[in-house]
Amino acid sequence: MQRRSRRIAAGASAFALAATLAACTGGSTRPPAAAATPVAGPVISGAHPATPEDYPKPSGAPPCDPRESLTPPAALPAPGKPPAGSTMDTIHRRGYLMVGVDQNTRFFGELDRRSGQIKGFDIEMAKALARAVFGGDDPGHIRYKVITQAQRPEVLRAGEVDVVIDTMTITCDRKLQVAFSGDYYTDGQRVLVRTDSGVRDLADLRGKRVCTVRGTTSIVFLRDDPAGVLPYAVENWTDCLVALQQGEVDAVSTTSALLRGLQAQDSDTDVVGPAFSDEPHGMAFPLAHQDFVRFANGVLEQMKRDGSWQRLYDTWLAGPLGPQSPPRASYVG
Repeated sequence: MQRRSRRIAAGASAFALAATLAACTGGSTRPPAAAATPVAGPVISGAHPATPEDYPKPSGAPPCDPRESLTPPAALPAPGKPPAGSTMDTIHRRGYLMVGVDQNTRFFGELDRRSGQIKGFDIEMAKALARAVFGGDDPGHIRYKVITQAQRPEVLRAGEVDVVIDTMTITCDRKLQVAFSGDYYTDGQRVLVRTDSGVRDLADLRGKRVCTVRGTTSIVFLRDDPAGVLPYAVENWTDCLVALQQGEVDAVSTTSALLRGLQAQDSDTDVVGPAFSDEPHGMAFPLAHQDFVRFANGVLEQMKRDGSWQRLYDTWLAGPLGPQSPPRASYVG
């Protein structure tokens, strides 16, 4: 048990190095192979019983259709030629797109220690958006700001990034804080446990400690689910895996693809039970940048038509999630 925990901690420490990079670009579109480097010393997950500060602040948002987004333009401008005065034009004149991403979520945004680059499905989506703004694949046209999941709305409100592409579930509450693109992949929340736990689904975890990341929809689902679990909070998903390995928690719960990424790092774990949520995921933008939201929806529609969305999905997510077609868009306004 201790040996596996040390391997994960080594990976998490390596991931932290990328926060000092101003940019991280290029590389293959294949998921990086796991690397195991034992390190000495204690491993600390930071898992703690969830407190009110770990939950997203309720906004009192009225019911909505999370999948609805702004209608894309009838035709996208030519790559590298955004409309004058638009948000895209501002980004183009600056010379790079600033994207908030994760760096330690397998399949979506993970630091490849061999190349020093962040890779994954979300990273490829960011590159597609940058290509539409600038034309071509110049790596200097995109920069990544590594953030935690709890920081996603605040970096947009503060203007630190142009867009967040970081496994962000679209909810009515969040729509009061940020503007979302249409759904670019769909998933549902499940449970990761040790293979010898005997747990078959969430109901078997009544009164047990279940780890998730603070500020996410996952922690809200655990708090509100009638199964009666005890939510534990951490900063990053790899911290949850360390907590599970060390026996600090009895399970980890979030969307299937994220759990499969953790499972790939420890063969003594398994994802169990049916999904108990339906979660569309969107790119997130500052509320005022509605033209950029429409532009991004146009890029997504183009990717669906030309098959590039399917190719990226099949490369990164078909393994953990199974076959999936592009989510159907729902547009208003």
